[in-house]
Amino acid sequence: MSSEIIVNKTGRELRVAQLENGQLSECHIDRGRDRGYVGNVYKGRVVRVLPGMQAAFVDIGLERAAFLYVGDIYPEFLDMPNRQPTSPEETVVEETPREKPRAGQPAIQDLLKEGQEIVAQVAKDPIGTKGARITTHVTLPGRYIVFMPTVEHVGISRRIEKDKERRRLRDFVEKHRPKGAGFIVRTVCANQPDDVLQLDMDYLLKTWKKVQVAATEGKAPRLLHADYGLVLRFLRDNLSEKIDRIVVDDRDEFELVQGFMSDFMPSFKERVQLYRGKEPVFDVYGVEVEVNRSLGRKVWLKSGGYLVIDQTEALTAIDINSGKFVGKSSLEDTTTQINLEAVSEIVHQLRLRNIGGIVIIDFIDMDKESNRNKVYRALEEEVKKDKARTNVLKISELGLVEMTRKRVQEDLTRFLTEDCFYCEGNGHLRARETLCFDIFREAQREAHRSQNRETIYVNAHPRVADLLYGAEFESLDAFEHRLNKKIVVRAMGHFHLERFEVYSR
Repeated sequence: MSSEIIVNKTGRELRVAQLENGQLSECHIDRGRDRGYVGNVYKGRVVRVLPGMQAAFVDIGLERAAFLYVGDIYPEFLDMPNRQPTSPEETVVEETPREKPRAGQPAIQDLLKEGQEIVAQVAKDPIGTKGARITTHVTLPGRYIVFMPTVEHVGISRRIEKDKERRRLRDFVEKHRPKGAGFIVRTVCANQPDDVLQLDMDYLLKTWKKVQVAATEGKAPRLLHADYGLVLRFLRDNLSEKIDRIVVDDRDEFELVQGFMSDFMPSFKERVQLYRGKEPVFDVYGVEVEVNRSLGRKVWLKSGGYLVIDQTEALTAIDINSGKFVGKSSLEDTTTQINLEAVSEIVHQLRLRNIGGIVIIDFIDMDKESNRNKVYRALEEEVKKDKARTNVLKISELGLVEMTRKRVQEDLTRFLTEDCFYCEGNGHLRARETLCFDIFREAQREAHRSQNRETIYVNAHPRVADLLYGAEFESLDAFEHRLNKKIVVRAMGHFHLERFEVYSR
């Protein structure tokens, strides 16, 4: 499978897109002020402890306080800002990080106090109205390995399948890792020589030492370590032999990438190309069209069916519809075929839009259990291609699939769009007919308030005024007779569609 990475810079906006067989699979954007914070290490100050939630809010210098759950706290490192830095060899870890507090674990109020300074790393970017989620279990990713100073554990990527290679890598890391610390060996580490792994390990140990030193200096909140920028971070995490070409349309970013390749992957330097064309690079590779398509609510399938994707604060709902597809045999075969086609497009859209959290998929009903199992297995196989952690439950009796996808940053739609200033994000406006009858009821109230006045004035949007003097004129005339008052409607071009004024004088 051929794969390309396209880098575009426009002003302060950086965009990185990955194409697989000519189709856009991922797109990430950084606009300087809006850049992600995942991976950054901060010295923060606890501003509030919440015993009822077993969590705390920590000021790390961002717009909103970060959220720290008790299960993400490693007690041995809480006092790091108040002590002298130690070498990684002196760090002793007795337990691995956990998602939920175990029985007997200290309560949050016994671990943290308001005003206390701690060192923590951003695990999830701020999303919507929520602040960043942080953890005291720091991880420092390198090109080939990930350093975990708080966890005494060695992990090998499951995608390294050969037992001999897995044993070689494990033996090397076990021999050279500092006491009490751990490493995770990444997929790209397979078949790399020992000296390359040693260089990566030394770099990460030096970085951690700098973080320890910085933690003893200055007051919180302050940044101790910033992860790579978008382009280098994406290359570090995604570059493999499958990548045929890296196209960059900015000279500075091109030189930055070349420097990264010289340090970590010299053999890849020849695959990096500087784009010199006059037409925007995303247009040339068809990326711009796909990005715009990803903002749509409806996604068409090749067969003529389509998906409807609705995103809310809590979850994303995906509905599959047959659309123009009528099939050639039975209804059961037709629905199964559409559902199977939808599976690959759904996973593609989840990756492209960077949708995370809870996802509910409403498949078209299938009567045969064998067909339901076929669709479920196809979905399981597709999500294996996704680097984000997913959990998929079986199709329910209602034809629904519940799944979760790890979310660490805001999805593409929320990043590229903002709430409509006119409907204020509701997605709906009150119908003009509804507004007309609201006006009649308000006129009735005004007539009661101002019984001695003969005329009631109505100021409304031109489209509402047209309806009052058009299709609703008979109703308007009947109301004048009923109230025994004259009603004068005036069109106000600067009014919001839903705004109106009713008064008398």
